[in-house]
Amino acid sequence: MIEKRRVVVLFGGRSSEHSISCATAGGVLQAIDRTLFDVVPVGITRDGVFVLEEDRFERFALDPAHLPEVVDNGSRVRWPDSATSRELTVTVDGVNTSLGDIDIVFPILHGPFGEDGTLQGMLELIDMPYVGSGVLASALGMDKHFTKTVLEHAGIAVAPWRTVSRREYHVDNSVAHDALAALGAPVFVKPARAGSSVGVSKVTSPEQLDRAMLIAFAEDDKVLIEKGMPGREVEIAVLGGRPGEPARASVAGEIVITGRDFYDFDAKYLDAPGIDLVCPADIDAETLAQLQSTALRAFEAIGAEGLARVDYFLTEDGIVVNEVNTMPGFTPISMFPSCWIASGLSYADLITELIDVADARRIG
Repeated sequence: MIEKRRVVVLFGGRSSEHSISCATAGGVLQAIDRTLFDVVPVGITRDGVFVLEEDRFERFALDPAHLPEVVDNGSRVRWPDSATSRELTVTVDGVNTSLGDIDIVFPILHGPFGEDGTLQGMLELIDMPYVGSGVLASALGMDKHFTKTVLEHAGIAVAPWRTVSRREYHVDNSVAHDALAALGAPVFVKPARAGSSVGVSKVTSPEQLDRAMLIAFAEDDKVLIEKGMPGREVEIAVLGGRPGEPARASVAGEIVITGRDFYDFDAKYLDAPGIDLVCPADIDAETLAQLQSTALRAFEAIGAEGLARVDYFLTEDGIVVNEVNTMPGFTPISMFPSCWIASGLSYADLITELIDVADARRIG
């Protein structure tokens, strides 16, 4: 009889991507192999409270009329107070109850305070194994400015950009207008440390720039002004290998824009029209091999582990990396699982593989 591993599915969080994290958790709770794993669902409220959640995937369905969220139900989940224990406990109405020893944490959090290395640092402090990249790679992948800087240093093409801080902009907003003039319209204005296209605007004229900067500054105090790259938008999913084994790259998926300015939050998660996701993409074998090779190079360049999704612009002049996401969207219809499903790995098996790889890395 197989001894089940005890897995904390950790989701929610303090970022603006809270609801997307909850929806991802719903997909994982529904699909995870219960013959292999005992699941402890732990939610993080928007205020940062760790609570014991119901193990009901339908509670976190992604409904455009009512986005899912973690609410404070009065419980308090307590992590071990040192690296000598793996026991999780919960307090409800003053009564402490053991949740058992935890084998591994699956942190399905997007954005700041979850995907950016902060949570990973907490887990490292108590020597709690977890799925995904460590502190440095998580921080690099979260920060678009530093991702681009590292990739460029590694010889990987990225879209030209200019980073503007809130202080710079408030002292003299011409710094942003100078960047627009130098890069040439259209540009995309985006928070340096946010995901799911939150706070992103497409700017086609100088009159639109200041409003776009304010929208982005609402999410972060550092903003990228990035040159719009004409061409196809494609993505490759990467799975880290066990110790001594190489990472693997999936087939490519493509975002086909038919009636929107870009692949925004509403199109990603609220079923807004104007976007088609195609997987596998219609790409010739030579180009696919180049995309896969570059994805693995980018994965290695930032020191990623476990999983990542590498986003590209496929231009007439070649491939250009847009972003590296160390905790990509993971709902059942998201591109990361879709690319692996098209590569022959089911959603449930993908979850198992991620846990197995993290386990092997810890033991190895």
